[in-house]
Amino acid sequence: MFWNNCRNPDDHGWRHELKYFGTDASMRILQARFSGILRKDSHTRPDGTYLIRSIYFDDIDDHYFDSNEDGVDPRHKFRIRAYNCDKSFISLECKIKENGMTKKLSERITLEEYDILMTGKGAAEKITDKETKPLLRRVLLLRLTDGLKPKVIVQYERLPFIYTLGNVRITFDRKISSSERFEDFFSEKLPVRPVLPVGQSLLEVKYDGFLPDSIKSVIQNNTLRYTSFSKYYFCRRYSLNSRREMDALNDAV
Repeated sequence: MFWNNCRNPDDHGWRHELKYFGTDASMRILQARFSGILRKDSHTRPDGTYLIRSIYFDDIDDHYFDSNEDGVDPRHKFRIRAYNCDKSFISLECKIKENGMTKKLSERITLEEYDILMTGKGAAEKITDKETKPLLRRVLLLRLTDGLKPKVIVQYERLPFIYTLGNVRITFDRKISSSERFEDFFSEKLPVRPVLPVGQSLLEVKYDGFLPDSIKSVIQNNTLRYTSFSKYYFCRRYSLNSRREMDALNDAV
């Protein structure tokens, strides 16, 4: 079965993941400190960032949203991810969380496969194709059996740093926002709604076996708030609340 080798935290690929909220000002101080001990990701734009957009899927009963809200362990999420509105590199991902550890499974997909995932048209034929990769087949099967479909777009700008020792990745995520305009997923003019208060950003720290003291001390000596923030959950909740408010307004009229 698809999940047989994906749920043991001792398996290769499982990582620690820490998240912190902070003000934009405190994040700029951290970025300056990290720039002296970490190297920047070579795949970024000239300003050191890249734009990330993800389409998150959920089933007809919003199982993945509810499992996040209830703190179910283990849990997983399916998403399509693209960078800088680029159609030439699209990935299908499954993020798994268990016992405080995370693991990401990823497959590169074509624009044609992206269309099948989004619309469901041709899903049955793709599932039976022997050349179809395991994760893509799994998501398409869930689309047919559980009503899995696109629910929300999550967008943000990411400033990444890398530290080879411990396989550490430090990322600063700002302008986190949501949208349901799936037809504009690759458009540079995608309309979005911010989901964080003005002046707030998210710091994520991912590492394998250990976090070097040099990095740990920088994080601890800053005014950060630890959080279990889920971009999908908050963007989806914001979307659901907005829709309920609009429905209530329409009913009142």
